[in-house]
Amino acid sequence: MKIIFCDSVIDNKKVEPDYQSEFDSAKENGFETHIFSFEELTIGNTNGALKFIKSSETKEYGIYRGWMMTPKVYEQFYDGLLKRNIQLINNPTEYEHCHYLPNSYDKIAGKTPKSNWTKDLSNNKIIELTNEFGDKSIIIKDFVKSEKHNWNDACFIPSASDKEKVEQTVNRFLELRGDYLNEGIVFREFEELEFLTHHSKSRMPLTKEFRIVFLNKNVVQIYNYWDEGNYDSEKPDIDFFKNIANTIDSNFFSMDVAKRKNGGWIIMELGDGQVAGLPDDANKNEYYKQIKNSVHRLFSST
Repeated sequence: MKIIFCDSVIDNKKVEPDYQSEFDSAKENGFETHIFSFEELTIGNTNGALKFIKSSETKEYGIYRGWMMTPKVYEQFYDGLLKRNIQLINNPTEYEHCHYLPNSYDKIAGKTPKSNWTKDLSNNKIIELTNEFGDKSIIIKDFVKSEKHNWNDACFIPSASDKEKVEQTVNRFLELRGDYLNEGIVFREFEELEFLTHHSKSRMPLTKEFRIVFLNKNVVQIYNYWDEGNYDSEKPDIDFFKNIANTIDSNFFSMDVAKRKNGGWIIMELGDGQVAGLPDDANKNEYYKQIKNSVHRLFSST
């Protein structure tokens, strides 16, 4: 099994510094590590991006760990590696399934905030979608990311019936996302979650959320989503979420979950495991040890 990381912009023969500890832990746990140029890949130079990755004589499997990619870029990456006889753990369809909320929404509907979405950014379509929430509070994001650190200006809308506020928030959101907008807009019903604290810089409200990483439907690790706030050593009801994980069309993915203010748990969203970030204080060595165990079970059963 190969673990493939982004290189450093400053030195293309070294791993991206933000992933250095993961790179070291992967090697310590017996994985073969490689680097590639994320920048070359995103401009369409797939061969140049993968120049340091040699072809394998026999088919081998790989896991990518690095920055988010659009599904189109991921497909180029996947195909380029496949030509080198290396198959990433998630194919392009599986990557997009968890990367774009609308693609996996039917798997988690009823266990996640009510959501609707559109690629049509016209005012009429936005009004049509927000009308479905009545006067409830909503948040806005694109198919992947929100502007949650601009909470009051570009994320949270106190009442979906306040069309002036809807228009202002949508416009500010689109302005901030700019060329980085992922596909379209998603509106989600705002859920009252258990409060932790306010973010030390942006002052957005932080709530009790966790990131669960699954590989081969097995739990790799459970992390506190936020570095700030007192979690009181509480962890989510893992059996409930494992049952849902068994229905997800991906070999390696993250599931962000949260505790409601009045009790009970919900899923916030899914993500492809290859681009799911880890907390700064995460035990990377334990993370790759668990990945190794899950990978062994996955490929010994195929």
